[in-house]
Amino acid sequence: MKLRKVTVAAAAALALSVSAVACGSDDGEESASGSAVGQNEITVGIKFDQPGLGLKTPDGKYTGLDVDVATYVAKELGHDPGDIQWKEAKSADRETLLERGDVDFIAATYSINDERAEKVDFAGPYLLAHQDILVRADDDSIKKPEDLNDKKLCSVTGSTSAQNIKEKIAPQAQLQEYGGYSECLTGLENEVIDALTTDDAILAGYAAQEQFKGKFKLGGFKLSNENYGIGVQKGSDLKDKINTALEKMVADGSWDKAVKANLGPANYKNEPAPKIGNIVE
Repeated sequence: MKLRKVTVAAAAALALSVSAVACGSDDGEESASGSAVGQNEITVGIKFDQPGLGLKTPDGKYTGLDVDVATYVAKELGHDPGDIQWKEAKSADRETLLERGDVDFIAATYSINDERAEKVDFAGPYLLAHQDILVRADDDSIKKPEDLNDKKLCSVTGSTSAQNIKEKIAPQAQLQEYGGYSECLTGLENEVIDALTTDDAILAGYAAQEQFKGKFKLGGFKLSNENYGIGVQKGSDLKDKINTALEKMVADGSWDKAVKANLGPANYKNEPAPKIGNIVE
């Protein structure tokens, strides 16, 4: 009887040990798209489909200005590039990802506005973008926004950019909604459409792709102000730490280098680095 009791106890202890090990491995391991992270890992939300800003390449790498900014910030927070778990942050999902704690912060062409600021906090801004248009490099027929009247103007389905132009600037513009910006670019290249509109930084990122270099140019119209910030969970102490990191990135020249490397090939004339907390209306 005594031997049996010892055996049962040992078996129970072994089972508990195995269970604890299994639970421990689940907490410390996660793929690049997951939210659980190890002790020194950090999960960052970015776009996966915006060249020059946030792009996941076919070989699994991550490139773009938002990626470079996020990597610098993570470094200043004590994380090596290998500690970063990248998670796709689509526009409609960003607030939810932060509210649920699925990501530590988001750098994904995330314009700061009052509605979003009610749900999340923003560090930055780290880039001042503007709504603009992209046209063919040899097209001199659109010299001012009003010249878009009677032109075929493209944007993605569900975007308000083209509608804003039609309602406020060029009521005779012929709106063309495509499924994605790449489709608009193809239409622009083939002269099916005359102009593409969204944020100038996004346009520059697409135009900077190798296959499009030299084919397009930005209008430079500055139709709106878009203050790109880094989103964090409401009340998070990361906001101040990220602001400190962004200030250092600007001061040591890393910000200028990142902008030129990612958006420069499209001759993007960026605004100077905005001051932290200075939202341009």
